[in-house]
Amino acid sequence: MDFRERLANVAPDRETVLTIGVFDGVHRGHCHLLRRVRQLALPSYLSCVVTFTNHPRNVLRPGSQVRYITTPEKRLHLLQEQGVELAVPLEFTVELSQVNAHDFTTLLVQYLNMKGLVVGPDFALGHNREGNVNFLRQLGPEMGFWVETVEPLLLDSVMVKSSRIREAISQGNLELCARLLGRKFSLSGLVVKGDGRGRELGFPTANLAVEPQMILPGDGIYATWAIIDAVRHASATSVGVRPTFGLTQRLVEVYVMDFEADLYGQPIEVEFVGKLRDQEAFGSVAALMEQMDRDVANARLALARE
Repeated sequence: MDFRERLANVAPDRETVLTIGVFDGVHRGHCHLLRRVRQLALPSYLSCVVTFTNHPRNVLRPGSQVRYITTPEKRLHLLQEQGVELAVPLEFTVELSQVNAHDFTTLLVQYLNMKGLVVGPDFALGHNREGNVNFLRQLGPEMGFWVETVEPLLLDSVMVKSSRIREAISQGNLELCARLLGRKFSLSGLVVKGDGRGRELGFPTANLAVEPQMILPGDGIYATWAIIDAVRHASATSVGVRPTFGLTQRLVEVYVMDFEADLYGQPIEVEFVGKLRDQEAFGSVAALMEQMDRDVANARLALARE
C-alpha cells in the first residue's frame, strides 16, 4: 500500500488539526507540540499526527543509519497516551520524497480533512523541503487551512530533540535521557536462548533479542526494571560483548532478581534507571563473579532509591 492509498483509507469523520514528523521517542519536546495540537483541536476538530515509521534521513542519505529510540508500535502507543485521537503511520519512501509540497499538502486536505497544521518554526515538507512555513501559510487560504508554529522546548537553554537523546543513550547517560524523554528509556524484545554462560556463573540471564534498528545504551552494566506480564522486577542488565571471554557479538543480557520462571520466548521490556559501571575485562572468572555480586548489590541500591 503506497502513501496515497494509506491516506485515502484513513477517512476521519471530522476535520482535523494535525502535525507531521517522525516523533521518535515522543519526548518532552514532542509532547510540548502535541499539547498545542490538542488545544487547537478542541472542541470541534480531531487531533491528528502523521508519523513516519522510518527516518527520512535513512532514505535520503543512503548509507546513513539513524537508530530508533522507540519502535513504531511503541510510538503509536505513546501518541495515544498523549491524547492524540488519530495517528497515521506512513512509510517514508523515495517516491514520497519526490512529491512536491503543493501536491502533498493537497493530499492532507483531501484525505485527512486538514483545517489546521501545527509545526515547529523550521518545519518543511515536500521535495527538497520546499514547503516551509512561509510557503504553507501562503497556500493555506487557497486550500482552506491555517498554520501555527510552536517554538521548541528548551531545557537548560538547549533544545529537546531526538538526536540529543540518542547521544545521551549511546553515552550511557540515562539520567539525562530520562529528563529529556520525560520517562525512562526502555528496550523491548523476546527472550532468546544464549550460551548459558550466565547460569554457569550463578547469574542466569535473559538474552533480549532487540530489533537491529534500535539504539542501544553504551556498553556497560545498568540498574534496570524488567517488566514481565505487566509486573516490574528489579534487574541488572549488561550491554556489550563480554570481553572477559573474548567475544564480539553485542548482547543485551538481563539478570532478573529473585525470579525463577522460564522466560524463553517471552516478551519483556527493560527500563534503564542508571549506569553502574563501564564494561571491562577481568583476569579470571572468579574476579568476574565477585564483580557480578557487587553489580547486583549496587543495582538493588539504585533501584531502592527510585
